[in-house]
Amino acid sequence: MQFPVRKESLPMAAGLLAAAVAGGAVAIAGAALVGVGDNTTTVREVLLDRPTLSSGNISQAGPDQRLTLRDIYRKDAPGVVQVTSTTKVKLPRSQWFGNPFGLQGTDVQQSLGSGFVIDKAGLVVTNYHVVGDARTVYVSFSNSDSMRAEIVGRDASTDVALLKVIASSRALKPLTLGDSDSVQVGDEVAAIGNPLGYERSITLGIVSALHRSLTSPGGAPIDRVIQTDAVLNRGNSGGPLLNAQGEVIGVSSAIAEGGPGTGNTGIGFAIPVNTVKDVVAQLKTQGHVEHPFFGINTRPVTSRIARVFNLPAAKGLLVESVSSGSGAEQAGLIGGSDQVVLAGESYQLGGDLVVKVDGMPVTTTERLREIVAQHEPGDSVPVQFYRDSELRTANVKLGRQSPPPLE
Repeated sequence: MQFPVRKESLPMAAGLLAAAVAGGAVAIAGAALVGVGDNTTTVREVLLDRPTLSSGNISQAGPDQRLTLRDIYRKDAPGVVQVTSTTKVKLPRSQWFGNPFGLQGTDVQQSLGSGFVIDKAGLVVTNYHVVGDARTVYVSFSNSDSMRAEIVGRDASTDVALLKVIASSRALKPLTLGDSDSVQVGDEVAAIGNPLGYERSITLGIVSALHRSLTSPGGAPIDRVIQTDAVLNRGNSGGPLLNAQGEVIGVSSAIAEGGPGTGNTGIGFAIPVNTVKDVVAQLKTQGHVEHPFFGINTRPVTSRIARVFNLPAAKGLLVESVSSGSGAEQAGLIGGSDQVVLAGESYQLGGDLVVKVDGMPVTTTERLREIVAQHEPGDSVPVQFYRDSELRTANVKLGRQSPPPLE
C-alpha cells in the first residue's frame, strides 16, 4: 500500500532508528562496539537481579501463571541466538598514492544482531535489517556452537527475516509464540538479546504503549507496533520481547534516540508477534511476502477540517493522490487537485472522501492499512466515498505491493 506515513509525537530531538542502519544491528568494525572485535574479549553479561515478576514454576506455568525473571531467562535464553551477517559494500572512489583516477573498491562489513529459534526444524526469526542483503549469515547458540545459516526469506516491509540452520535437536530450543493482540499497556515484559555484543542479556520493563507506527527498511509503515521501556540497544534487534509467561509477544526492532550517541532513552519498539506469524508462514512456503496494495495516499479528516472546507462528512480520509495503474484508479477513485494551506499544513482538495472500506469506517490511514492487510492481492473490497456531496460505492481490486530492491 502507498499511504503517507504518520509520524509519532516524540520530543523534537528524538528520532526513530531501527537499531543499526534501520535497526539494532551492531557494526562489528565500529568503534562504538563494546567487547567485540579484534583482540578483544566478549563479555557475557546476564542481568538476573530484578525478580519483580511473580514467582512461578516453569513446568506448571499456565496461561495466567507468571514466571520469575530468572525462570524466564532459564527457559528462553537457550533459544536466543546471536546473528552475524557479512555484506560486501562498495567503497567510494579514492586516490591511490595520489592517483586521481583510483578505481572504486569493495570491502566486507559485518554486523551483529539477535534472533530466536521457533521450531525443531532449525528455523530462526530475526529482523530484516539484521541480515539485509548479506552474503553470509552465521548463527551462534548458547552452547557456543556457530554455524552458517540459510536465508529462507526476508520481508523489508515488516522488517522480518527467516533463517534456517542444520543443527542437532539438543541445540535447538524453540521459544513459544504468544498472542500480541492480548497485550495491554502496563504488562510486564522482558527482552533477551545481544546488546552491544553482550551475549544473551536480559532486561525488564513494561508495555508503555500500543499501536505505534514505524517506517520499515522498505519504506512501508509497520502498524500495531509495541512500545516498551525495557532497555534495548544496538544488537538487540531480532531478539524476543517476552511476556510474564515467557512467551514471545514481539521482535525487538527499533529504539528512539534523543540525539547522536545518546544510546537507549527508554523508548523501544517491537514488531508484534501476530504480524511475525503471518509473515513467517509466507516466507516458509514461498520465500517472500505478498502485501496487498490499495493505491491511494490519504489525509485524515477532523471535524474542524470538515467544517472549514465544507466537506460532506465529519470523518473519513481525503484522497490526495491515486497511484497509476492501481486498483483504486481502475475503480474510478480520484485524488485532489487544489492545494490549500491551513494553519501551516497543506491539503490536496477536490478528491474523493473515503468513509468506509469493506463495510468498516475509516478515520485514519492506519485503520485503512489494517483493513487492507486482512486481504490478499487480487481480492476486491467495497469502498464507500463521497464525491462532492454524493455518496458512491466502488469495488477496489487489490494489487501487489512491489518489494524494495536489494542493494
